[in-house]
Amino acid sequence: MKLNISFPATGRQKLIDLDDERKLCTFFEERMVTEVAADILGGRMEEEDDVHLYVVRKPLNKEGEKPSTKAPKIQRLVTPHVLQLKRQRIVLKKQCTKKNKEGDTEYVQLLAKRMKKAKEKCQEKIAKRHRLSSLRASISESSKNEIV
Repeated sequence: MKLNISFPATGRQKLIDLDDERKLCTFFEERMVTEVAADILGGRMEEEDDVHLYVVRKPLNKEGEKPSTKAPKIQRLVTPHVLQLKRQRIVLKKQCTKKNKEGDTEYVQLLAKRMKKAKEKCQEKIAKRHRLSSLRASISESSKNEIV
């Protein structure tokens, strides 16, 4: 049985030859104008199938040259090399986070040390001011006592 499938958005049509009647059972109840998903018609591809064989090639026929074809690039193709690169990216990301964590702990310790030194310096200044003010107060009291 032949089935003519069209895609209204682009206006493209495709004629499919089907030998299995069971695949058409889903279309029997639909009207002719109804849009139906055509996933059921096509055979499923397995992981072992080579997708390069299913690419539609455009023939380039120039005069005086050997006939050649042109095909679009297959993007986002999952190959062992792509998976290896993905694993490598994940490992690098984990190493960076580990390194950043260690750097953060060192920075926090250094910051705590500096804050402690700054606090001690501030406490020394305050203590020095208190000593000077108490020294002035004692000098002024002693001078008052001498005058009287």
